[in-house]
Amino acid sequence: MASAEKSLDTLETVLDMDATSLASAIKQEKISSYEAISTYIDHSKHVNPSINATVEDRYETALSEAREMDNRREQTDKGPLHGVPISIKEAFDVAGMKTTGGIKSRKHLIARNDAEIVSKLKKAGAIILGKTNIPMLCFCQETDNKLYGRTNNPWDLTRTAGGSSGGEGALLGTGGAAAGIGSDIGGSIRFPSHFNGVVGFKPGKFQVSPVGHFPLNAHPLQDRMAGMGPMGKSVRDIELMYQVIATNPVEKQSIYDCKVDIVPAVTGFPLSANSTNILHEIANVLRRSLSVNRIIPPYFEESAQLWQEIMSIDGGKMMKKLAFNHDRPNVVRGYVQEMMTKNTEIHQYMSWALIGAKLFKPTTGKLREITAMIKQGDKTLSDYLKNRMLILPVYHTSAPEHGNVYREIFSIRKSFLQFMPYVAYANVWGLPSLTVPVDTDDDRMPIGVQILSRNGNEDMIFQLGKILEEHFRGYVRCSQLDS
Repeated sequence: MASAEKSLDTLETVLDMDATSLASAIKQEKISSYEAISTYIDHSKHVNPSINATVEDRYETALSEAREMDNRREQTDKGPLHGVPISIKEAFDVAGMKTTGGIKSRKHLIARNDAEIVSKLKKAGAIILGKTNIPMLCFCQETDNKLYGRTNNPWDLTRTAGGSSGGEGALLGTGGAAAGIGSDIGGSIRFPSHFNGVVGFKPGKFQVSPVGHFPLNAHPLQDRMAGMGPMGKSVRDIELMYQVIATNPVEKQSIYDCKVDIVPAVTGFPLSANSTNILHEIANVLRRSLSVNRIIPPYFEESAQLWQEIMSIDGGKMMKKLAFNHDRPNVVRGYVQEMMTKNTEIHQYMSWALIGAKLFKPTTGKLREITAMIKQGDKTLSDYLKNRMLILPVYHTSAPEHGNVYREIFSIRKSFLQFMPYVAYANVWGLPSLTVPVDTDDDRMPIGVQILSRNGNEDMIFQLGKILEEHFRGYVRCSQLDS
């Protein structure tokens, strides 16, 4: 990671710096906020035609805010993100900007107020460059919608950037912002972090306010699965930003008395050879100073089914109401029309997900069973994770070609049971999860792993993340779109 002490004369140096280094350099007047913002804007304009990550910008306003900050050089109470350019997932309200959810009928709706998370970041000194792309209503693990189109992975434009925070992942992968904010109810921070080679953090249940996020959830069991969190270039940036946005402070802990459980090479679930090998290497490195076991954690196999049923609690009723701007929509007919003509208002990802939500809607009796299992699982995992961390893959491969993740997770053959346990685990049990880039595959596509524990163990998670970052790949900016 580039440091503030290095010369800031080159474009590459500024773009490679993490937010912590850039904030330090701005405070020390090694670079002005205006210069930093200008550099990021120029770069974003250059790469965005290829990746389609930024869907609405506030470049002129950002430059004006940067100039104002630079004119307040004598200010002593500068925030931890003073003058740092960040990006925001389209799902969060930013005053004066659109919050569309990727829906054409909402394209003229302007937010009057900032989401709570946005307000906290602004108070910390961050300057918002723009908003980034999402799938329709954040309802898919790939990023495409009828309003803004598809986001591409900067490492290979034929591959997915993931979702639903795919615009954030792609933009940060190119260094198009110093850091960003995403949300995650089904891997939506972790998929893009893994696929684009960035660091991302899904906080545990109820740790960050969802106020100002669109859409909100239909049921309390969905609320506990969701996390609003930071994405960026280093674990220390994630830690810094989390401290800014979190409801509760992070308590300092010692990592060296804790245990680390890593899933074994053979779990019964798909995993690429590259991912299998890197987990083995991680285990060998960590055994030098920590107690490491290769085991499957409690409730792992049940998590994908639970996730699907919780996501389907209302049969997709609320999402259907938001997606269709007319009464009594025929979702199945709309899906068929879209598949045949590609000319409807509702993206196929959305309509097929709504069909699935109706199919998997739990009965009243089943919902009671789910609630009881969640109650028992919470107690079991709280005890299990008291002094323990887990390391899991994010997905069974690196970023595949566009459409493959959608076909694997939303297949009528219920293949989500094979492909979702790795990410569903943190959502179902409301656990904090940090994704760190650790390797690349044979095609030089990034591979990340996630570190999980229980709420209150965030400091241990960040410490372990820094160890992985030091020994393995960490964030590497994708520069192949620079020329």
